[in-house]
Amino acid sequence: MKKNLLKIIIAGIVGLMNFGCTNNKAVTTPDVESFPLSAVRLLDSPFKHAEQLNEEYVFAHNPDRLLAPFLIDAGLEPKAPGYGNWEGSGLNGHVGGHYLTSLALMVASTGNEEAEKRLNYMVDELARCQQANGNGYVGGIPGGQPMWAEIAKGNIDAGGFSLNGKWVPLYNIHKLFAGLHDTWKYAGNEKALEILIQLTDWFIGVNSGLTDEQIQEILVSEHGGLNEVFADVYDITGEQKYLTLARQYSHQAILEPLLNHEDKLTGLHANTQIPKVVGFMRIGELTSDSAWIDASDFFWNTVVNNRTITIGGNSTHEHFHPVDDFSSMVESRQGPETCNTYNMLKLSKQLYLYRNDLKYLDYYEQALYNHILSSQHPEHGGLVYFTPMRPQHYRVYSNPEETFWCCVGSGIENHEKYGELIYAHSDDDVFVNLFIPSELNWEEKGLKLTQKTDFPDIEQTSLKLNLDESKEFTIGIRYPAWMKSGEMKVAVNGKKAKGAGQPGQYYQLSREWNNGDEITVSLKMHTTDEYLPDNSPFLSIKHGPFVLAAVTGRDDLDGLIANDSRMGHIAHGPLRPLDEAPMLQIDDENWTEKVVPVEGETMTFEAPELIVPESEKKLKLVPFYRVHDARYMVYWRTGTSSEIDSVRSVTKAAEQALMLLEQQTIDQVATGEQQPESEHNFKGEGSEAGVHMDRHWRHASGWFSYDLKDPDNEAEKLRITYFGGDSGRIFDILINEQLLTTVELKGDDGNRFVEVDYSIPEVIKKSDKDGVLTVKFRAAEGSMAGGIYHVRLMR
Repeated sequence: MKKNLLKIIIAGIVGLMNFGCTNNKAVTTPDVESFPLSAVRLLDSPFKHAEQLNEEYVFAHNPDRLLAPFLIDAGLEPKAPGYGNWEGSGLNGHVGGHYLTSLALMVASTGNEEAEKRLNYMVDELARCQQANGNGYVGGIPGGQPMWAEIAKGNIDAGGFSLNGKWVPLYNIHKLFAGLHDTWKYAGNEKALEILIQLTDWFIGVNSGLTDEQIQEILVSEHGGLNEVFADVYDITGEQKYLTLARQYSHQAILEPLLNHEDKLTGLHANTQIPKVVGFMRIGELTSDSAWIDASDFFWNTVVNNRTITIGGNSTHEHFHPVDDFSSMVESRQGPETCNTYNMLKLSKQLYLYRNDLKYLDYYEQALYNHILSSQHPEHGGLVYFTPMRPQHYRVYSNPEETFWCCVGSGIENHEKYGELIYAHSDDDVFVNLFIPSELNWEEKGLKLTQKTDFPDIEQTSLKLNLDESKEFTIGIRYPAWMKSGEMKVAVNGKKAKGAGQPGQYYQLSREWNNGDEITVSLKMHTTDEYLPDNSPFLSIKHGPFVLAAVTGRDDLDGLIANDSRMGHIAHGPLRPLDEAPMLQIDDENWTEKVVPVEGETMTFEAPELIVPESEKKLKLVPFYRVHDARYMVYWRTGTSSEIDSVRSVTKAAEQALMLLEQQTIDQVATGEQQPESEHNFKGEGSEAGVHMDRHWRHASGWFSYDLKDPDNEAEKLRITYFGGDSGRIFDILINEQLLTTVELKGDDGNRFVEVDYSIPEVIKKSDKDGVLTVKFRAAEGSMAGGIYHVRLMR
């Protein structure tokens, strides 16, 4: 009610400001709500296939193994050993929370009885753990209870990806909070709500003796969307203490710049920030706080317009790169992370439902088809972590019961909620947002709406009404931004409809509807280009909302199905030189006319007049979500016929240097970044990390160390990257506790980054312990070790 009142007031103000203007969307756009997930059933389509395949993947897991961390923490005997990989290396229990949500979504979206049985069992066992603990707590974090006790005393040691020596425990326990909430919301399990409220009360107790400043210190550590779920508990109970907690757990260092419309995101860990903003938006909705809503919208616009690529994903190496430099996007093995897009879709849904601007749905559709749907293997159901955009690289897939990455947790949710925004409604009217085969059952209004379509293979969708009685209302059909004005053709019962709409609006049909009425909608798609947001000459080809990709090979796909290694989610196979990748030769503005359909093959295109060299001219372009187990092209380097040869020559020189470095490198650490540091067993005292000139660093008043792998005892030198302007810093570099060198940074190299090589003496190489060299940076008394911007062990 508060939300609607505020929107009416805002609409009135905007209407006065725009008096005399045409097309006033703030006044004419209807207010909308989402349907419950249980009101929509998918029909046969790639989305339905993904939903069913995901259920097989989820059911391959043993609930007792997922529950083991919680039972162990509560002092109870586990019924089965816990899982390994991330579930057994400090992030124990995080997938258990996602598993709850996935099962709850299954119950709502399909009515799956096995899912409900497993869900009830999980909740009963978690209740048993909570009862054994006796204080409202339940969790799977190894050594969690002593850690929480330390935090309650105000003993806080927070890093970006650690808290009091544990691997992101707040992020971890957020998954349980969210899973319990979703179990109640989607599956109606009241016991889950009881556990959630007791757990939240326990958390209030942990924080009761802390100042706001201390809580903000805690929030330096990745903490998922805790503020969102605390706001949800407030919404359920109406108790102010939960809203207070939600505000306390809103990270001011991120919120304040957004309130001021400042983009301070470069270098930040992307998926640490997006859930915080989902929480800001949720609090803003519940409290009618227009400033927090506006800050969330500013974040969305900044990320989508300036930091998002053609598939709808963002970031490389998990971090936001500079808005004016997307070079890492086409160079890296580590492209957009699926978790990021999972959370951006949550934020898009919130903003659409609040503001009903269809730009949020245009992005939602783009990301849903090109990133989320493509992130599941269509045969074995494996899930993708990184989707590289480097030309001719590939993706790797998870393996049930062996791989438990964050993108597995969010992934098993992704494919169970495709029905959440296909339709929306106002008090009496219904709106069609996505062109996905499905059936809507609006029981309160006596309406069933069945959408049948072979989109995108056929550019059309049909909607059939099943009504208890004839009635007058409006059906709004989203007019996608990828269509042109005047192109949407709508017929009712075979006759041209009387309606109106423009791209970015709803095409609204208002009339008395009868049982059996059928609407046919044409969906004209065009071939378009989309360059990287930094306007560099790398282009993707799209047809309608679909990113088109070309398969360039199926060789050297190392680790295609990941094992349980710590970094198995990265496609470690050999890179193909960028100068050897196919390119697009573009000499005129009408080049898209040279992307032509292949006869007899739906949504398949060729571009022989554009693709160079000659040997690649027969490459076929297909929707990216249909490309699997392959090296692929999504972004193409472009140039005119007079530029192509010189472009390839310049690229070749840079690639030769890169490939030489790759061959020389045995192991490396991108300091200050979560996954590389975790992989290399980061340890330290008095250490901090940050970003300077768009690069990550780490330093320490005490020390920090990494374990670098040298399995064949090949190491000859250690290459360290510094910032040339750092001065007054003295520290030792040790390998296996033996002094390699003492470094004094004097600031002599100015405003640039410098690399220094240190030869490794034989006596140190002989100390190699089982193929591991521990590199430590130790500050001199009263000084600082670092900043260290990169560590590279070389042949």
